[in-house]
Amino acid sequence: MEEHGKKLNMLNIFGLGLGGAIGTGIFVLLGYGIAYTGRSIVLVCVGGCLFMLLAYMYNVIMSSMFVFEGGDYSQKALLFNPLMTGFSATMALVNSMAMSSYALAIVNYISAVFPGVGPYTRPAAVFIMTLFFASTLRGSRFITLLENAMTLVLIAAIALFVFFGLPQIRPDYFSNADGGFFHGGFGGFISAIAIMGWACQGTTMAPVSMVAVTNKPKRTVPLAILWITLALAGIYGLMSIVAAGVLPYDQVAGVNLGATAKAIFPNSIYIMFVLGGGVFAIATSLLGGIAMFRYPLMKIAEDGWLPPVFKKTTRNGFPWVIQLAFYLLSVLPILLGFSLDSIISLVMIPSMLMNVYLNMACITLPKKYPEQWKKCALRMPVPLYNVICILSAACAGIVAFNLFKDLKGKDIIASILILAVCGGFSLFRIYTGAVKKEFLEENKKAIIIQALADDEA
Repeated sequence: MEEHGKKLNMLNIFGLGLGGAIGTGIFVLLGYGIAYTGRSIVLVCVGGCLFMLLAYMYNVIMSSMFVFEGGDYSQKALLFNPLMTGFSATMALVNSMAMSSYALAIVNYISAVFPGVGPYTRPAAVFIMTLFFASTLRGSRFITLLENAMTLVLIAAIALFVFFGLPQIRPDYFSNADGGFFHGGFGGFISAIAIMGWACQGTTMAPVSMVAVTNKPKRTVPLAILWITLALAGIYGLMSIVAAGVLPYDQVAGVNLGATAKAIFPNSIYIMFVLGGGVFAIATSLLGGIAMFRYPLMKIAEDGWLPPVFKKTTRNGFPWVIQLAFYLLSVLPILLGFSLDSIISLVMIPSMLMNVYLNMACITLPKKYPEQWKKCALRMPVPLYNVICILSAACAGIVAFNLFKDLKGKDIIASILILAVCGGFSLFRIYTGAVKKEFLEENKKAIIIQALADDEA
């Protein structure tokens, strides 16, 4: 596909990527990270951004070798075998469960201002999910108008939080009092990195999706990802210092930023932060996710990974079966009483296991595509490259393991069940011929032909 007009430069990619990376996860999960590791949450946030960059290293490696119009989707299609392709496709449905974490987070923030909502968290979260899903019935065009506003609100809220909070850091910040550095030991520190991975993982997503419309993409995109990661680490580091350093540990562990915000802001600004910052940022992410998530699900249905009924649409083309399934999966964790951190873990564990596979699969690229490797912006001695791939796979594996070991009872069962269902369903669709291996191989060849055609000299 030929792209007309001026292509994106380093500054464009940096701005787009940083805006996408600063997500609602930091508003939702920071308190959970503090619960695991106390004030060393600052090291978790700074190191976690670099750690998660390694966990997604396949994004960086492949964008330095190929020009994929399909971004992350095409990268996975190239690296996966048929079974893993099906596993990834099925996981797209499972990932929809993460939407429930946004609804629960919205209720938690609203409860900080209106405590009477607290006892009705579950029905309120289901109501929010229902309302937001219903709002997509007439189309999602207006959602794009909120994207820039969302980023501005996020940045403004974070700037206020840091500006008001830093002067109020407790004098015993570096003491060994309860909730001090490495509160939960080394294990707690690693667990905090794992749970904060949801907030720190977005540095590669937007840049990789823009490879085909970027000037000198094989150099610009990997370098932009590095700068985005460093900037995100600085922003999250400052936020974490305030979140863990203003109030005692027992008042901030396991809760959202509302507790610290109430302590540092005058009441009027506090209400603006909670409703205009926390709630608005989460709400727009939830709405955008609901509106945009159906498109990859439609592609998955068209490729045969889902039964034919999932391709049904209304007269206006609205994919009502997919959207209904999406809605039911989104409210299921709320109805079953899963906590915010449990929901994130259930989604992150399979994703990180796929990243283990993807990072290891990158080891084969220099041998399979020697010409692309010669022109790779990250070219290095192959033994060093192999070490980096193995280290990256290990980082993803560590996140998956630590999320799994911290699960409780029904969460462990749910996690194992999700992995079994995704793998089993993938095998079933291939075995029954609903998806043919020949189709997958042809699709992979088409992606390579396109990538090589768009590749710069």
